[in-house]
Amino acid sequence: MKSSVLIISSIIIAFTGCAQDKRNGQKNSTQKVGGDCEGCEAIYESPKPFNELTFILTLPDYNEPGPRLQVSGIVYKADGKTPVKDVVIYIYHTDQKGLYATKGNEKGWGKRHGYIRGWMKTNSKGAYKFYTLRPASYPNRNIPQHIHIIIKEPDKNEYWIDEFEFADDPLLPADNKSNKPAGGSGLLKVESKNGVQTATRDIILGLNVQNYPK
Repeated sequence: MKSSVLIISSIIIAFTGCAQDKRNGQKNSTQKVGGDCEGCEAIYESPKPFNELTFILTLPDYNEPGPRLQVSGIVYKADGKTPVKDVVIYIYHTDQKGLYATKGNEKGWGKRHGYIRGWMKTNSKGAYKFYTLRPASYPNRNIPQHIHIIIKEPDKNEYWIDEFEFADDPLLPADNKSNKPAGGSGLLKVESKNGVQTATRDIILGLNVQNYPK
């Protein structure tokens, strides 16, 4: 009897140890990378399962008044050469008043991140692209305009990388940029094309990310 209990217990432990967190259709590895990341779990609040996300995203504010923005790029492995598919990207930013505006029906982290947020997933070429309005800086503060970005690789936990910022932003200090930006530089050099500001940012997974395996 005692041996039977031990066998059953062993099976339960083994099953539990092999279980994977499949929130929103993607497993969550036990391999912990990145540092403290308050709000990173918002990436799991996608209204679509991860396997239904596409590489192109239009945020809810795009058709509202304001400077339109298109950002695109390629996500690479740590070698900076090999594109990576199925990387989930979560972004959010302020509205044209510099606020994380809400509609009143938000849940979870949407109450803090606001309604101007969205999810996309890199395609087979590692590409991503999103359309939105260029965010305003916080009111009465000297913090530059920025777009928050959180990454979720298929075999790792979610983690943040350096925010998108704008090279022509007068609030951007010239002397305080990190020389080791996580994921590579997020500084966007925008060009105007047909009334839309366009910019490119390639992302290198693991670059300057804490505890990332070599």
